[in-house]
Amino acid sequence: MVVLTGAGVSEESGLNTFRDSGGVWEKYSVEEVASIQAWQQNPQLVLDFYNKRRSDAEKAQPNGAHKAIADLEDKYDVAVITQNVDDLHERAGSTYVLHLHGELTKMRSESDEHLLYAYNKDIKLGDKAKDGGQLRPHIVWFGEAVPKMTDALGLIGCADIVIIVGTSLSVYPAASLLDFVSDGTPIYVVDPNTPNTSHLKNVIPIRKKAVEGMKELMNLLEK
Repeated sequence: MVVLTGAGVSEESGLNTFRDSGGVWEKYSVEEVASIQAWQQNPQLVLDFYNKRRSDAEKAQPNGAHKAIADLEDKYDVAVITQNVDDLHERAGSTYVLHLHGELTKMRSESDEHLLYAYNKDIKLGDKAKDGGQLRPHIVWFGEAVPKMTDALGLIGCADIVIIVGTSLSVYPAASLLDFVSDGTPIYVVDPNTPNTSHLKNVIPIRKKAVEGMKELMNLLEK
């Protein structure tokens, strides 16, 4: 079983979806704070943005959807592929979580993506990694490659059941993963606004938010 999750899962834990209107970051476009160009042009603004996101994620707690996804491991061999950068899946008990877009709990050298450290306090300009590179969040920004895509493609291609929770399927390349689901594999889609899945077969929509939708899905899987 492969579970693909997006921001809608963490929204009910109090974490705003990335493109929400309102909130402290509404005056910035995504490109101003989440692109490699933004980092090159205004690293202080980018650090302020991610320091706040890390702090918010640290205070948040897993919700019923995170816990239901973890509970699937009682009966299934489960891999979670998430577009989220928080660690709520892990804290809920999921044991295999692949973060497509990076992790707020880690920081790295801007010169070496493999030189990782725990990100548990604010990063400041001038904070350096062991190789002398400025420390930055371990996040995949717009304009950067998605190194975990190869692993994700391998997982999704082998899935017997696919569950999609809380994602609009509008961000690429993550949205393209569903093109690699094997014919005949059921795809459960939990989202109040059903994403565009018209090109896919065997889609079972559950038009609810993540917590209530996962309750319904768990009942369906019991039958």
